[in-house]
Amino acid sequence: MKNQLGTRSLFSLFAMTLITMPLLAEQLPDPDGQLADMTKKVKVFIIMGQSNTLEMGKVRGDKDGSLEYATNTENLYPFMVDDDGNWTKRLDVRNVHVMGSGGLGKSSVKRNDWLTVSGGKIGIEMGIGHQLGNALDEPVLILKSAIGNRSLGWDLLPPGSPSYEFDIEVKDKQTKQVETKTYIYAGYGQTPLSWEKGTEPMPIGWKAGVQYDGDVARAKDVLQQLTEFYPGATGYEIAGFLWWQGDKDRYNAGHAAMYEKNLVNLIAALRQDFDAPNAKFVCATLGQTSKENASGNEKLILDAMLAISDPEKHPSLSGQVATVYTHPLSMGGASNGHYGGNAKTYMNVG
Repeated sequence: MKNQLGTRSLFSLFAMTLITMPLLAEQLPDPDGQLADMTKKVKVFIIMGQSNTLEMGKVRGDKDGSLEYATNTENLYPFMVDDDGNWTKRLDVRNVHVMGSGGLGKSSVKRNDWLTVSGGKIGIEMGIGHQLGNALDEPVLILKSAIGNRSLGWDLLPPGSPSYEFDIEVKDKQTKQVETKTYIYAGYGQTPLSWEKGTEPMPIGWKAGVQYDGDVARAKDVLQQLTEFYPGATGYEIAGFLWWQGDKDRYNAGHAAMYEKNLVNLIAALRQDFDAPNAKFVCATLGQTSKENASGNEKLILDAMLAISDPEKHPSLSGQVATVYTHPLSMGGASNGHYGGNAKTYMNVG
């Protein structure tokens, strides 16, 4: 049986791989306000990707699409609101987000608090954190290290990814004739993004994988100062990686064509860099892309995401990697418009 699900949340897949029973959102109990057992190691779940992972779901408002409307009018996600109508807070789940462009030198801490709604927007960590907090006795750290507008094929290209050739049809500016040219696409550490075969590459101030390096380094920096981000922590275990990305790659045929190989390399690189060879990996598809109507680059990316959890295609990843088909969970809009800011999309996917 293929490990591809369309109606469960990202956490449900984590839960199954952790041998726990996931609960539907309406079945989740309210947080009990108790701290986790701090004698146990913190279970760390790392979120990476691009702007899909950021806080884009609207909180305030009395119209469909806001979290307030979902909880107050539609009576969804009851665990999010206490008896007095205030947002609940989990004292067993820390919500941390670090962000920076490129390498480690440009970094900032966007979140470092207990899991609760604060501010005008939410991300997928809200749903994920509540599910994990209920499923696990250990303290939970949701650690997001991500920034928007980044592609797997270039900015987030993982170590071990070689350069490759790719044919592109281009129109000659003078003759107006379409011809096929072969381009070299950068491997990890190379620059620029691509160059015509037979020409000398002209370096730019960015290289393949620089955002991967920075995001990994920022996450490691949090773990090295764990008690600053999880008070009372005595140790940690990397339990899983969560990936929601793909928007930028769909604008480049050379990147879309390599998405599956790059994902496989990403899984291996993350496990190695975090010394977590058995950590689970969950990949969420782009919400607007349907299996029935996908075409072109979007189909290549969707197929790649589904393929990594297919045991026939990647037997070495069987039982360790899962894909969430998010189209049924998305409430409209597309990844490049952050799904219209619909909070239910972010809650459902989480």
